[in-house]
Amino acid sequence: MGGAFAVTVGLGAGLGVWASGGGDGPAGAARATPGASSPGPAAPSPARTYPLSQAPRTIPAVRSHTAARGPGWRPARGERVVIGAPSLADEGRLIAGELGLAYAGERDDVRTGDVRLELGGGTDGNPESYTMTVREGRVTVSGPGDAGVFYGTRTLKQEVHAGGTAPEGVVADAPAKPRRGFMLDIARKPFPADWIADRIRELGDLKYNELGLHFSDDQSFRIQSDTHPEIVSPDHLTKAQVRQLVALAASRHITVVPEIDSPGHLGAVLAAHPELRLRTAQGTVTKGAIDISQDGAARIVDDLLGEFADLFPGGLWNLGGDEYQALTVRSPEATYPQLAAAARRAYGAGGNVADLTTGWLNDRAAAVRARGRTVRAWNDGFYRSSSVRPSGTVEVAYWTGKELGARQPAEYLAAGRRVINYNDEFLYYVLGQPQTFVYPTGQRIYEQWTPRVLRGTEAVPARYDSQILGGVFAVWCDLASSQTPQQVAAGIRMPLRATAQKLWDPARPALSWTEFRALADRLG
Repeated sequence: MGGAFAVTVGLGAGLGVWASGGGDGPAGAARATPGASSPGPAAPSPARTYPLSQAPRTIPAVRSHTAARGPGWRPARGERVVIGAPSLADEGRLIAGELGLAYAGERDDVRTGDVRLELGGGTDGNPESYTMTVREGRVTVSGPGDAGVFYGTRTLKQEVHAGGTAPEGVVADAPAKPRRGFMLDIARKPFPADWIADRIRELGDLKYNELGLHFSDDQSFRIQSDTHPEIVSPDHLTKAQVRQLVALAASRHITVVPEIDSPGHLGAVLAAHPELRLRTAQGTVTKGAIDISQDGAARIVDDLLGEFADLFPGGLWNLGGDEYQALTVRSPEATYPQLAAAARRAYGAGGNVADLTTGWLNDRAAAVRARGRTVRAWNDGFYRSSSVRPSGTVEVAYWTGKELGARQPAEYLAAGRRVINYNDEFLYYVLGQPQTFVYPTGQRIYEQWTPRVLRGTEAVPARYDSQILGGVFAVWCDLASSQTPQQVAAGIRMPLRATAQKLWDPARPALSWTEFRALADRLG
């Protein structure tokens, strides 16, 4: 690397790769933004015959590139992908197929033209970090884990698609946030399995690592159930289809996060079990709400949680917990005396309906945690009026500030909670644009949003940044017929790319929006 110099892009201390040539180190090294080049020390012959490389153009942008003089690398017939560990076989086969190379498996020999994937190294202990070195006509991608190596192959794929050649030099890259997700509401609108599979491939190329599936709501229950087949809607995914999607997601290092919302949004389940519907003192049915004072309510929900834990083996679970209609009336205890009585039995004379509802959330969280899952719930399922506190391990999926007794995001953060950003101002794509929702644009996300902007347009203080685990772009199908699946895919294309960029690196992007959009078009 004797004529190389460092190009660092918005990365925290410790990630930049600095060349030793010239003895300048970080203090004397030149800095540049992606796509820009700066004069460096003269390289020894024959490297001086090559221009200094430019940082690759990818989405999300790489966070550090050490430029060098050399021809770079481009795929050619007969060249190989080799791996240094058996666990990288899936990554090796995938990138070989994408670039038209031969997959040669585990090999120790070295050839010009090789792409080599190996474990080792990494950045600041980040398990999703990777290093990609292009030198002497070869590419080496390494990382501390399979996921980081996979992300390195995504960078290589985009480099080749963008310009035909992976530039000479070293990329050192890692995401700023560990949770980078897309959520799809299939309860209100069925999406074909092939359409979901296409989104998984798209998410993988953009280095997302979560796919949320909201498959149970008032309208429908969209996945085959063996414990309660009576609740399943006619248009649904079979378990075989779901297993295929989960396997495809796993091959892209994406965890599928299921959501069976309760104790509200259970209308499809309750249509088959009307005896569990919540009723007022006058006998009026409350839409979508289950009567949590009945033993059968916990039993049926726990049946489903246990059944689908086997179908979704990933480590994350969304319990919902939002919009329980019993708590939206002026006097829950008077309106629902059976809930008030159950609360007093459980929590003493001062127990209220919010206590009972929080206890329900804690019980469901305990059931799912026992199966090795990390649990999240919507922020409006955390009730200020409750003396019972939600389990400290339940993460906050923050989406709204419109609920009764709404609390600012900083209140959750100050209590030490970990938060995931679902800000409905920027990250909610709600079909038909009901109420005050408008379709989010990629430009607005790209220019105005960061993971610290949890509610509205204001960022929370920087001291809470480490508690914000990441963010999720969500598609909700409130007016399901407003768009076809193809229109949804087109509508979310640029918002997904903008969100990916800001979760990987929240700093102000180096490219303008016009440049970013042109790059997205070039990458496909």
